Amino acid sequence: MKKKSSYAVYFAGELCNAKDLIGNAYLAEAIFDRSHGRFQCVLPQNVEHRSLAAQPVRDRNLRTLAACDLALFNFKDSELDAGTVAEFLFAKFADIPAVLLRSDPRPRGTGRGGSWNLMGSSYPRTEPVVLDSLALYRKLAHQRRLRLVDMHLLAGQHSSAAAQAVCEVIAAHVVRALDRVLREEPVMPKYVRAEVYNWLALLPGLRGPVKKLRKEFELILERKVDRDLL
Repeated sequence: MKKKSSYAVYFAGELCNAKDLIGNAYLAEAIFDRSHGRFQCVLPQNVEHRSLAAQPVRDRNLRTLAACDLALFNFKDSELDAGTVAEFLFAKFADIPAVLLRSDPRPRGTGRGGSWNLMGSSYPRTEPVVLDSLALYRKLAHQRRLRLVDMHLLAGQHSSAAAQAVCEVIAAHVVRALDRVLREEPVMPKYVRAEVYNWLALLPGLRGPVKKLRKEFELILERKVDRDLL
C-alpha cells in the first residue's frame, strides 16, 4: 500500500434531524483531527445538490460514494437506516474498504456481536466498531467529577465537554479501524474490475448519457488503481 497524504472517507448515516447533523459533523471533525488529516470525511449533508428531487439527490450521493477511497457507515438503530444499507451494499459491489460503526451495543439482531442483522455482516474489507457510548459518557463525566444527577443544573460546557470526549474516543476507534481495512488487499480480481466499474455506472440507473457515466466510473477506477486501493 502506497503512503498517501490523505484519504476521502464517505460518511453514511441519517442526516435529517439536528442531532444527526450535529453528531455527524462533530465525529467527522474528530476523525480528521485524530488521524492528523489523513482521513477526511465526506458528509452527504455537505454534498451540494442542484435539485432536492429524490433521484438527483440519490444519484449524487452514489457518485460521491463511488469516488471516495473508504467509507464509514453509521449502523445505529434497531432497524438500520435503509439508505445507509443501500449505500453500504453499493460500496461492497465497488470493493470499497468500509467501517461499520455502532455506538449502542444493545443486542438488536443476529449479526456479528448481535448488533445488527446478519445480512449486514461478514463482508470482506469491512471492520465493525461497536462501542457503548452511554458507558463512556458516564465514565468520562465521572472523571471530570460531575454528578450525573445534577448534570441538568450545570453549565452547558460541563456536559458538552464529556460528550466531546466521547466523540474523541469513538474517533480514535474509527481511525484504527480505517487503518486496518486500508491495509487489507482488494477482493475484486484485477481481470474483472474494469467490467465491474462499467456495470456500476449502469446498475443504479443514474441519470445522464451512458457514455459519460461510463467514462466517469472509468476515471474513478483509474484513480483507485493508482492509489493501490484496487
